[in-house]
Amino acid sequence: MTPKTPEESKTIMTDLVLPSETNPLNNLFGGELLARMDRAASIAARRHSRRIVVTASVNHVAFNRSVPLGSVVTVEAKVSRAFKTSMEVFLDVWIEDRESGIRDKANEAIYTFVAVDETGRPIQVPEIEPETKLEKERYAAALRRKQLSLVLAGKMKPNDATELKALFQ
Repeated sequence: MTPKTPEESKTIMTDLVLPSETNPLNNLFGGELLARMDRAASIAARRHSRRIVVTASVNHVAFNRSVPLGSVVTVEAKVSRAFKTSMEVFLDVWIEDRESGIRDKANEAIYTFVAVDETGRPIQVPEIEPETKLEKERYAAALRRKQLSLVLAGKMKPNDATELKALFQ
């Protein structure tokens, strides 16, 4: 399989926050933002693998800023690393100022997807070749996150988590 760059999976979804999507404080429901991120991430994973993809996990979500009613919200997703059948997708959420048009990062998340065939069995995906400094940082960190997740799930022994051990040596 020919490796791909994160840019090839890039997905950008822009939408408006409507009244029916807000809580009593007139901010976007967290679950609504999670759904938007899941859709963007699944498109990015599908673009990378060119296969059916299923959400395996939501590894990290940071709700750093609330998203007010009427905001223009942009969710950007890219595959940050591909393993054998799974892909880590990093998402950045931006809020656009109504008057100036300046975008500020509001939130971020990391999802994991698995590519499957028509019967639902995992299938191999292309590797990722990061290009930019940020893509390289996210690529390297993805292996540490995967190892941590496996250790916490009891699927990997802590001594086998070489990337994690290297952080403390």
